[in-house]
Amino acid sequence: MTYSNPQIFIVELIGTFILVIFATGSIVYDVQIGGPYGTWFAAVAPFIALIIGVYSFGKISLAHFNPAVTIGYYITGHISKIQIIWYFAAEIIGAILGSLFVMSFIGTEADLGANAPNYDYSLFLIFPIEVLASGLLMAVIFTVVYTKGLKGFSGIAIGGIVGLDIFFLAFISGASMNPARALAPALLSGVIDNLWLYWSAPYVGTIIVAFLFRGKLLNHRKQENS
Repeated sequence: MTYSNPQIFIVELIGTFILVIFATGSIVYDVQIGGPYGTWFAAVAPFIALIIGVYSFGKISLAHFNPAVTIGYYITGHISKIQIIWYFAAEIIGAILGSLFVMSFIGTEADLGANAPNYDYSLFLIFPIEVLASGLLMAVIFTVVYTKGLKGFSGIAIGGIVGLDIFFLAFISGASMNPARALAPALLSGVIDNLWLYWSAPYVGTIIVAFLFRGKLLNHRKQENS
């Protein structure tokens, strides 16, 4: 079944809204209560959100919830140029609404859960780590889409890699992997100094992986259609 761009817009907005509430709200809440949970809590929350989003909306929009992932899907021919606009609009609006929800109902601590790199490390490490985290996410997404054995576990696999990236890499780069998730809390908290990182490195990571997968995925679709 083919879904319309407005339908895709709605589910991408809802999915990104849920993701941002879980991903940033968990950080705000943990800081509010004195930080007893730490990194594992910040990793598990988006894992749960993506399980909800992927299984609820994956068949409609492929469950991007992330502008960098949208660009990856465009490179591999899954979406058109005009659809990029629909996806980007939905993801950014959904993220901002998510941060507004966190601000209104959870709190404003920790800059609304905005991503921040650890400047104890060099930018020459921080940037590649964020590229790596985003690339791993894109690679798992493409593997799930084109590996029959993983299709039933798509939400777990995609949510899992996001959680693992956060757990193992956030202490260096912040492990956003998602320009929309980074943008919303930064704008609403006024802490925008690190946005350049999260609006560059995730795209580099997903674009590299998309080009690596592009030929294989296009051939796969040709075989399916033949």
